[in-house]
Amino acid sequence: MNNYLELLLQSFQYDFIVDALIVGVLVAISCSMLGTFLVLRKLSLIGDGLAHVSFAAVAIAMLTAQSPLVVGIPIVAAASLLILKLHEKTNIHGDAAIGLVSSMAIAIGVMISSLSGGYNVDLFSYLFGSLLVISKLDLILSITLAITVVAAVVWLYPKLFAMTYDEEYAQILGINIRHMNYLLSILTAVTIALGIRIV
Repeated sequence: MNNYLELLLQSFQYDFIVDALIVGVLVAISCSMLGTFLVLRKLSLIGDGLAHVSFAAVAIAMLTAQSPLVVGIPIVAAASLLILKLHEKTNIHGDAAIGLVSSMAIAIGVMISSLSGGYNVDLFSYLFGSLLVISKLDLILSITLAITVVAAVVWLYPKLFAMTYDEEYAQILGINIRHMNYLLSILTAVTIALGIRIV
């Protein structure tokens, strides 16, 4: 038992292990804060759907030789808003809208990656996670994201609670449902875009 503990403690002398642990914990905090509202609003598959959208975003980043994180965050945020619009404007349930957007994103990602010469190591290391690719930018963005998500959920908790359980009652209270949905979607999208690198 002591040997395992010593090995575990020795691993913390490497910066990439410490960075990966910090980023992983911060993304987990963000996911747990947002997850409750997403599940209760019947958007439980949004993480899976936006991860598929991230595949298309990473393929675009590889084709244009840009940072996957810089390209991925706006694309995933736009896809999250598209899912919300489909859910609002049609009678499609949230999980069905997620399925439509994610299957379209996978098709786009496969087409773009085939244009850029097929799957390469960078694409796979980004999509399937790697402790070695955690950069200082990821660390800074994760800290910023975790602080933003925790602050937003704590500050807006009564509004999020009312909106999650009864939208009509929340509207009577004067809560702007559309803005709250947009905020929840954007925070979720950024969390997924950052988290895909760790998971």
